[in-house]
Amino acid sequence: MEDVFEVIENCSTKGREHQTVVADLDGTLLRSRSSFPYFFLVAFEAGGYFRAAALLFAAPLIWFLYHLVSEGAGIELMIYITFVGLRVKDIEGVARAVLPKFYTEDIHSHTWRVFSSFDKRYLLTANPRVMVEPFAKDFMGVDEVLGSEIEVSPTTGRATGFVLPPGVLVGVHKEKRLKKVFGYEAEAAPDVGLGDRPTDYPFMSLCKEGYIVPAATKVEAVKKHELPKPIVFHDGRLVQRPTPGNALIVLLWMPLGFLLALVRLAVGKIFPVSILYDVYALLGIKIIVKGTLPQAPVPQKKKNNNSNTPGEGILFACTHRTLLDPVIVSVALRRRVPAVTYSISRISELLSPMKTVALCRDREKDATIMRKILESGSDLTLCPEGTTCREPYLLRFSALFAELSDRIVPVATLNRAKMFHGTTARGNKAMDPFFIYMNPRPVYEITFLPELPRELSSSSGGSKSAIEVANRVQKLLASTLGFQCTQFTRKDKYQMLAGNDGTVVRRRRYQI
Repeated sequence: MEDVFEVIENCSTKGREHQTVVADLDGTLLRSRSSFPYFFLVAFEAGGYFRAAALLFAAPLIWFLYHLVSEGAGIELMIYITFVGLRVKDIEGVARAVLPKFYTEDIHSHTWRVFSSFDKRYLLTANPRVMVEPFAKDFMGVDEVLGSEIEVSPTTGRATGFVLPPGVLVGVHKEKRLKKVFGYEAEAAPDVGLGDRPTDYPFMSLCKEGYIVPAATKVEAVKKHELPKPIVFHDGRLVQRPTPGNALIVLLWMPLGFLLALVRLAVGKIFPVSILYDVYALLGIKIIVKGTLPQAPVPQKKKNNNSNTPGEGILFACTHRTLLDPVIVSVALRRRVPAVTYSISRISELLSPMKTVALCRDREKDATIMRKILESGSDLTLCPEGTTCREPYLLRFSALFAELSDRIVPVATLNRAKMFHGTTARGNKAMDPFFIYMNPRPVYEITFLPELPRELSSSSGGSKSAIEVANRVQKLLASTLGFQCTQFTRKDKYQMLAGNDGTVVRRRRYQI
């Protein structure tokens, strides 16, 4: 049977505009033949540390069943450990917000060349459809995902860990599923079938043409710009794809990393900010400071009670990568600069090395609070994006900051972490500061740009509107970092990743 199918490189992409293709996922559309990393992500993000540890502990047995008993048996065990007891909405949340980032980094470039040339695209996979569908439809233009269906309790909305009949879609089950969708007539069969292993041959033989994807050795992943849609927002704590080896390192490090995070958080509260740069360096946190650091302002008394009078303090307009952005500004300046916050956890506020000012998203009230701080002669740090973004994009800047002061210093921040992301849209925000500091050797780069000319401000007789100033600062920072400007907002991010507006509801609001 294998000799009947040609390799994927021999498949022509010409004249496919009105044809249909059906492809397998692991080892075909994806370079990796193992779906373990994606199950581990679901277990870790939706189930927690101990569920992920259980899945990793069972990995040898899964391998034995998969390779020496049957492919379906190995996948069934992974499904059970990963899904049993989880709420379906949590699984869907991980599939929507976490998995696409890792899937898109593993797309087989040779297969994508063929797959993307077809008008109608179908994905046939042994993996649960709920895991794959958001990525496949949103980022690969797949019309329909034909995958295994998990059983859900109608009373609790939680997965039972079992698969609905006919079971895991492997071998003849794929063939039967394809016949059910396309019918049994040869004329109605898909034009091309793509697979990578003998268990794919039955469904490939139903197609008018079939092509084998050889085991990937040095095949490059698809470039990001070649996909129908870029990844701008994504969630989840893990930075690297959790292969069994990486997963083991992460799980072993987490208890030690948590203790290290406690130490790093404690020194920020205890030590004078003037020596924090050196203390952080001793604790493995590397901070790279670029640009010219502005001098501390001299506090002055207010000359009148007009709240529209521009303040004397410097307003640091900072890009937003993690909760540490304002902290790094203070460490670089060697003085504690207050920072404005919105919808962060009370724990994050308590652990902050500098004063935090809680805003309420009421434009007039927030402007009044920030003007008072600036007019008192104090500097102030804020992030006009309103939320963090991990990818090389800047979200739309709110114009409010441009109305507060004519002393604006743009600040570009860039963080590099190899193990954990320190922000979350759908997870527990109280853990954000811990995950930031749990990285073994995080690197933070901060660049202070020159202060904006006063004649280009929107106050003190400046010639620009607040929106023009905000757009100018956004472009300056994007150019410095090599990022792209977008019109996405905080609400866009949270709607895409969490299905809400990102507001953290607290019983009390503390303002400093």
